[in-house]
Amino acid sequence: KPAETYQFVLLCLDRQTGKTLWQQVAREEVPHEGHHPTDGNFAASSPITDGQHVFAYFGSRGLYCYDMSGKLQWSQDFGKMRIAMGFGEGSSPALYKDTLIVNWDNEDGSFIIALDKNTGKTLWKVAREEKTSWATPLVVEHDGKPQVIAAATGKIRSYDLATGKLIWECGGLTRNVIPSPVAADGQVYCISGFMGSALLAIRLGREGDLAGTDAIAWSHKKNTPYVPSPLLFGGKLYFFSSNNGILSCLDAKSGGVLIDAEKLADLPGVYASPLGASGRV
Repeated sequence: KPAETYQFVLLCLDRQTGKTLWQQVAREEVPHEGHHPTDGNFAASSPITDGQHVFAYFGSRGLYCYDMSGKLQWSQDFGKMRIAMGFGEGSSPALYKDTLIVNWDNEDGSFIIALDKNTGKTLWKVAREEKTSWATPLVVEHDGKPQVIAAATGKIRSYDLATGKLIWECGGLTRNVIPSPVAADGQVYCISGFMGSALLAIRLGREGDLAGTDAIAWSHKKNTPYVPSPLLFGGKLYFFSSNNGILSCLDAKSGGVLIDAEKLADLPGVYASPLGASGRV
């Protein structure tokens, strides 16, 4: 457990020169619990922006909305997480139009909450029967209606973005879910790789418990990632094995294997997620 005071800071840098344009201390306190020193830090969550505001999320230290000049607009405090095995916090918020989504999975009182991005007002809050997870939720549109998909150890769940109502759920992932879901062309792909391997391609448009139904387009049960999220790019799904530089690639529609756990010699260990741009991975 930490004994010293930390500052939780948002920095704005000039990307041409690296000069600090402004910085704001969102919170200053002694964290209530630690983290594994090789697996992150106390600011592990990513900030997110709509081009007019920037949202800085520090988990148990709160969520802060600043304008682009660094002026605080609002903040929300959700309490204190109790994270499994002292691994530390890590899920980031998701943003869709005027709604921010925070998934608060931990060992004591998990929930998912939607906030108005302009005011910080709570739109809805739903309790979750889950323990600690680290996956960032994903918002997807299907038949013109947005839904929030949250992957976790117990079940993958989809919520109506407008109301928080549960649309569908499905078990089948491993423990300690960290990779975030990805989606395209009416399917969502959820993946995890601690104490086992699991990848599910789930057809959107269904309701209820989807386990064992034809809503599962296909599945894959080897060489899936522990920490890195998958990349869905050009109709192909790329992912690493555990935290290693071992790359697989599957056809996103069929699940057919295109690259089968190929070792990349220059990547001895991987926590970062792959990205795709200009025809390259």
